[in-house]
Amino acid sequence: MAQPVTQMVTFPSEGRQLAAFLALPTASSEQREGGKGPYPGVVVIHEIYGLNDNIKDIALRLAGEGYVALAVDLFSTGNRTVCMFRMMSGLVFNSLNHRGVRDLRHALDFLAQQPAVDRERLGAIGFCMGGSLAIAWACTDERLRAIAPFYGMNPRPLEAVKRACPVVGSYPEQDFTTPAGRKLDAVLDTYQIPHDIKIYPGARHSFFNDRGSSYHPEAAQDSWQRVLAFFREHVLAPRAQAL
Repeated sequence: MAQPVTQMVTFPSEGRQLAAFLALPTASSEQREGGKGPYPGVVVIHEIYGLNDNIKDIALRLAGEGYVALAVDLFSTGNRTVCMFRMMSGLVFNSLNHRGVRDLRHALDFLAQQPAVDRERLGAIGFCMGGSLAIAWACTDERLRAIAPFYGMNPRPLEAVKRACPVVGSYPEQDFTTPAGRKLDAVLDTYQIPHDIKIYPGARHSFFNDRGSSYHPEAAQDSWQRVLAFFREHVLAPRAQAL
């Protein structure tokens, strides 16, 4: 089976050049989707560990499913500890418009400009810090058709999610993010936004990371299949079918 085409790229954001890992669909996914593009695009947002092999693997898996995946490195322009502190402070004190959210908007600009990408079919997936960023970002960017946050926190104010796109979220049962997942589920119900929020008994934080000690195979496999099904409905399908 042919492997996805990959490369490290950079994109501009507020006077800086941020790095990212770009993965394009495989030949097998081209055949399955009935053509050679343009493809839907997905931005992959890392945990506090930055752009590592686990995040690149997720981009490769998405490429295998027929998406152009851009895994951003939000810490690529400075000391990771300093960048992480600034990012977490932004999530707490200015969750809807801090530098991390603005960087993601520029990442989506770059992804949408790629010749292989259908700019009308865009989504995002994020983990922990990246999941929190995905939810906040979705409240401010109408280009996103669906997001998949894993064990992320909610933006402030929570009512901002009334502007969000459809959400497929995955949370462990006993984690500091679990209450956030339950609150997100309820508020998405209130605003009648399509969503699929699931909490996994027995799973711990970072359960999706198959390179970490908290990896939970059953929760990881089930949550991945839910993401793929949700994205098929809300991202992969042409606009007329998704509405």
